Formats: sequence, structure tokens, C-alpha cells
Amino acid sequence: MDRFNFLVVGGAGFIGSSMVDFLIGADHDVTIIDNLSTGKISNVNRLAKFLEIDITKDEFSFEGFDYVIHMAATPNVQQSIDNPILSNSNNFQTTLKIIEGCKNTSVKKIIFSSTSAIYGDSKYFPTREKSDENPMSPYALDKLMSEKYLKLYSELYGIKSVCLRYFNVFGERMTSEGAYKSVISVFKGQKEKNIALTITNDGSQRRDFVYVGDVVYANYLSCINETGDFNLYNVGFGENISVNEIASYFNQPTSYIGKRVEPFQTLCDNTKIVSELGWNPTISVKDWISDKK
Repeated sequence: MDRFNFLVVGGAGFIGSSMVDFLIGADHDVTIIDNLSTGKISNVNRLAKFLEIDITKDEFSFEGFDYVIHMAATPNVQQSIDNPILSNSNNFQTTLKIIEGCKNTSVKKIIFSSTSAIYGDSKYFPTREKSDENPMSPYALDKLMSEKYLKLYSELYGIKSVCLRYFNVFGERMTSEGAYKSVISVFKGQKEKNIALTITNDGSQRRDFVYVGDVVYANYLSCINETGDFNLYNVGFGENISVNEIASYFNQPTSYIGKRVEPFQTLCDNTKIVSELGWNPTISVKDWISDKK
């Protein structure tokens, strides 16, 4: 197997650190850059080269890397609504600087962590890559603009790229605090404290949850396979489940805490990534929670 030089932007975070561990395990060379705003130094693999860098402020050379896997973001919908300027800086300006930095270098391809939030409240389920884009938050809009710039740069400058639209990612190292908190990590933390599980809206909203290890493998397959100059793939399990059902797996009292703006349902059509890259999800959210309880 060929050995490549990878750069993982955001490699101290929830998904990024899992990506780094996988690449190290596959005997690749890995450099991490992370400003540690959401990532943790404890997540950093000691066999990777780590640089504490804020890509929006610090100079950095992308020369010498084969693949750039961009996982740095502040994926918090409500925070982006409250502070759209900060969201734009963290989720769009960072991406643009990375793309510009990769221009005229040895980088073969950029793999970008995008989001199913781009679809908003979709009318079509399961949702395909060709479905209408309807961002409902600055965060989702920042991700969509990032995708558009990646496509434009592929056309103008020949920089190959893949955008992976993650659905709801869960797994080891997810946190119940800060930008990366998910309903599962919140419930898990509340269960450990033996307090009621807090549910927004009425809990009937449904989500497609995908395991972090499966997301990592989707990124890797996007690197090593021919994907054309620019491509988009959904990354989701292909089934959805209600928040109330998720809560029931924890065998804990629940409390409903009010409303917030969010899509009622997400459901991934993963046919494209399955057929083109040979990817398949391996771990369901129900099995993972059962195993961790």
C-alpha cells in the first residue's frame, strides 16, 4: 500500500482525532493543525506531528502534503444564529484560506467535512445529493458557500476536492459541551449524573445517526479513490430514529424544555457513496448505545 503525507485540519477534535488515529494505524504520515478552540490536546495522537495554529490568522505552507482533510469547524447551529460573524470566520473563511493555500502546491485533493444541514427541511426522503439546498442557519450557509468555492477552485485552478455531507455523527470522544455536543452525548452525560434527559420540541423529530468510524472511512475512501475534479457524497446510515426513541434506550426520566428551530427529519440516501466508493455503514446508534450502557 502506498504511504501518503496527510494534513488533518482540526485533528484534535471529535472526528478529526479519530481520522488521525486511523491514518496512523494505516502507516501514513500525519500532521495535525488545530487551534484547540474545540479540540483537546488529550485527543492528539503522539505519533502525529502537532502544530497549534489558527489557520485564519497564522501563516502555514501546504506544500509537501498529498491530501488535506479539512475537519475544522464550529458546528453549532444555535451559536451561528447568535453570532453569524464568528460562524463565518470559523466555518467559511477558514475553508477559503485552506483552499487558497493549496493552490499551486503538491496537494492532490482536499476532503471537506460538510453537513446535511445544507438541505434544511428537505421535502424529499431519503435525501439525495441532488436535493434542493435550503440552509436554515448561518452555519449551514457557511458550509454551502465552502462547497461552492471548492467547486469553483476545481474549475479555475484544477484543485481536486470532495465534499462529504455528514448526517448526525456519534461515537467515541463526542462531548456533551461546546460546539460538538449532540443529543446522544447530552443524554449520555445526563444519564451519568442521574438527572432527567432534556428534550427540545416534542421529541418526535427524527435524525439519521452515523458512526464516527464510518465517517472516518468515508474520508479515507474519498482520498484513495478516483472521484473526479469535484464531487459530493452524503454520509449517513440510511435509517432514522426519533429523539424520543433515543431517550428510551437510556432508561432515564425525560423532561421537555421548549422549542427551537430545526428540521423535523433527516434521512440519508447513501446510494452514491456506496456504489461509487464501496463505503457501507457498520454500527447503528442503537447498538452503540446498548454497548456503552
